[in-house]
Amino acid sequence: MWYFLNVIFNILNKKIYNYFPYPYFVSVIHLFVGVVYCAASWTVGLPKRAPIDSKLLKLLIPVAVCHALGHVTSNVSFAAVAVSFTHTIKALEPFFNAAASQFVLGQQIPLSLWLSLAPVVLGVSMASLTELSFNWTGFISAMISNISFTYRSIYSKKAMTDMDSTNLYAYISIIALIVCIPPALIVEGPQLIKHGFADAITKVGLQKFVWDLFWVGMFYHLYNQLATNTLERVAPLTHAVGNVLKRVFVIGFSILVFGNKISLQTGIGTVIAIAGVAIYSFIKAKMEEEKRALQQKTA
Repeated sequence: MWYFLNVIFNILNKKIYNYFPYPYFVSVIHLFVGVVYCAASWTVGLPKRAPIDSKLLKLLIPVAVCHALGHVTSNVSFAAVAVSFTHTIKALEPFFNAAASQFVLGQQIPLSLWLSLAPVVLGVSMASLTELSFNWTGFISAMISNISFTYRSIYSKKAMTDMDSTNLYAYISIIALIVCIPPALIVEGPQLIKHGFADAITKVGLQKFVWDLFWVGMFYHLYNQLATNTLERVAPLTHAVGNVLKRVFVIGFSILVFGNKISLQTGIGTVIAIAGVAIYSFIKAKMEEEKRALQQKTA
C-alpha cells in the first residue's frame, strides 16, 4: 500500500503541474488535506488524539520546519523536471545524511559506508549531464530538499518521544502547514488570483481541478502515514530495502506513464545511483542490527 499510494501520488502530482504549475500552493494543499483528515480522525477517536505540551512542541517545530522546506522544494523540482529525474537526485539523500552525521553530530562514519556512496554520486552526476528535462531550478530544489530532509532526520532523533507515529506525524503536518502558507501567498498569491486558478479551470474544469487537488492531498498524507507506520514496525534491513525499492518503483512507473525519453547515459546513471543507495542501505542496516544485538547482550 505504501508503494501503491506513493506511485499514484507522484503521477497525479505531476499531471496537476502539467496544467497548474504552482508548486508552493499545491504543497499547501497536500498538507491542508492531510490536516483535515487528521482532525476528522481525532474527532471520531481513530486514533485518539495524544496530548501535546510546550516542551514537545519546541522539539517538533524544527522537525516540522525542515519537513515543510523539504516538501516545498521537492514539489518545485517535480514541477520543473521529470519525476524520474527528481527521484534520481533525491537518491543522494544518504550522502547528505552521512555527511551530517559525521560533521554535524560528530559520529564516526566507517570507510565502507563512504565508499558505498561513491556510485551514488557518480550515478547522479551521469544522469544529470544528459537528462533531457534538466534545468537548474529542478536540480537545485531537489538538492535543497535532500539537505532539508537530512536535518529533519537529525532533529527527529532529538525529538524522540513515546507518542505513537500517527499522532506525531499529525502534529508535524499541522506545524508544517502553518510554515508553508506565508511563502505560498507571497510567491504565488498574486499570480493565482490574476490568472492561475482561471487558467486551470479553463483547461480541465472546476470539478476536476478541485477533485485532483483533494486526491493528491489524500494520497500524499496516506502514503506518508503508511510509510511512518510501516517503518516503525520493521527491522532496519527491511526499512532499507523498502526505501530503495520504493524509489525504483516511482522512477519506473513515472517513465512508463509520462513516456519520458531518457538517454542511455541517464538510464545507466540512474541504475548506478540506485545500486549505490542499495549497497549503502544494506551496510548501514547491518551496522544497526549489530549495534542492537550488542545492546541486548549487555543489557
